[in-house]
Amino acid sequence: MNRFNGRRFAGIPFRALWKPAIVAVTLVLAAWVGLLGSQLPVLVIIAGLGGIILLQQPVLGLFGLVAATVAIPLQFNTGTEVSLNAATLLVPALAVGWALSLVRRPEWSWPASRVNPPLAGFLLAGLLSLLVGNVTWDPAVPRSGSFIMVQLAQWAIFAFAAIAFWLLPNLSDERWLQRVMWFFLLLGGGIAILRSVPGLGSLLDQLTTAAFIRAPLWVVMSGLAGGQLLFNQELASWKKLFLVAVLIAVLYQVFFPLREAVSHWAGVAATLGMLIWFRFPRVRWVIVALAIVLAGMGILFPTVYEFAGGEDEWATSGASRLTLIRRVLEVTMRNPITGLGPASYRNYANVEPLRYGQALWVNPRVNSHNNYVDIFAHTGLLGLGLFLWFAWELLMLGWQLSARYREGFVGGYVSGMTAVWVGSLVIMLLADWLLPFVYNIGFPGFQASLLVWLFAGGLLVIASSQDPHLQQETV
Repeated sequence: MNRFNGRRFAGIPFRALWKPAIVAVTLVLAAWVGLLGSQLPVLVIIAGLGGIILLQQPVLGLFGLVAATVAIPLQFNTGTEVSLNAATLLVPALAVGWALSLVRRPEWSWPASRVNPPLAGFLLAGLLSLLVGNVTWDPAVPRSGSFIMVQLAQWAIFAFAAIAFWLLPNLSDERWLQRVMWFFLLLGGGIAILRSVPGLGSLLDQLTTAAFIRAPLWVVMSGLAGGQLLFNQELASWKKLFLVAVLIAVLYQVFFPLREAVSHWAGVAATLGMLIWFRFPRVRWVIVALAIVLAGMGILFPTVYEFAGGEDEWATSGASRLTLIRRVLEVTMRNPITGLGPASYRNYANVEPLRYGQALWVNPRVNSHNNYVDIFAHTGLLGLGLFLWFAWELLMLGWQLSARYREGFVGGYVSGMTAVWVGSLVIMLLADWLLPFVYNIGFPGFQASLLVWLFAGGLLVIASSQDPHLQQETV
């Protein structure tokens, strides 16, 4: 397989000097032009010079993508209810750079994997749902003249997620994967540590993205840091200390400042729980037996329930979410096979007032706050079935790799990302975290979701480079 060779980039330092020089000049010019108060000149400069770099070495764009998810808080209005950000825009830009780089090759290879067909099928199911939903649209349900743009934006979230998943296995090898992972941990983990220092959190809010208030970022950070700490015996002492500090920062953030958001600590707990399951097989059944005993004694579930907020949280959030879910399921049954079309369920759900307890919501703005329900409403049983197929295949791939590789960077990565995938599937029950609803978490939240998709694609990098039985598909 034709991949980028890390040594070619690092082996001739004088030739490589022009790349960081361009980056430095870009940042200086961007800072200078930024003083003028206009983002457009900044974007033109960054896009032009960044494009030159990406054409020469597309893999470098992955570092820019990671930086954009956590440390480039640029938002762009579109004239609709949908806003975009730097990380979101970089995904299609990297896809274009990837496509242009293929022109220079006589042939190219695609990492063969059982996860690819259901993911591609899910994207096609989204387009089919969009077509069917518009053809069969109920004329009694109002929609704006530009609503098709909102639907395409929702499908774009699906497409960008898939592109992010395929970027690492098509642009990098194991060496570059390791570099991108450490870049994320050093940048994102360093920010997480600083955010935990009293007085610095509010300052860093101005310099970082909204990903730091989103559950997926903490899930990915805990999985990657915990995986390397538990499985990679080759780590230098300073890296171990740094990863310990990152995990402490993660736990502090999700169990104290962000405790009210159950998704944060539930996702991290599920991720770290899976890592412990992988790392210490001898204590697995002890943990299971202890959980059964505590549940049987009536201690486990009431304790978790009270920690999550108890009756007050259920009255203000939990029960109302069930009402919202019932409304979304009810309107989606108009077409359960292909759904109502991307982003369409809010229009249908808003037609009738929504009653909750003694309150009547005359003009409801409905979100299901459940990613599985959202996918069903967007794409029907067809799309949901394909997504669950993809989720299962990715879980099985990670599970097999984690059983085979138990040491070093590879062992830490595959166990960490398998645990991250489990944590991601858990938080999908609590909000539209992985494939955000364009009217709810949307593109601002997709910055954090993108990290899950990007690093999950790293499992394909490991599988194709480490597994001798995995063959490549050549196009």
